Amino acid sequence: MAGIAQKTGRFFSNVVKELKRVSWPNRKELTKYTITVLTTVVFIVIFFYLVDLGLTWIIETFLD
Repeated sequence: MAGIAQKTGRFFSNVVKELKRVSWPNRKELTKYTITVLTTVVFIVIFFYLVDLGLTWIIETFLD
């Protein structure tokens, strides 16, 4: 049991060390990245919505 506690403590110690090395984005970068992600998601949603409409139309046309 002591081995597991030791390994767990060492793991969290290493996590803290790695988090101190991370280059965190500043507010301007974070805003830019967030807008990029949201814009990409919107375009992907619109694309798949249109593909779904098209496939639905094709299937309904040939099955009726």
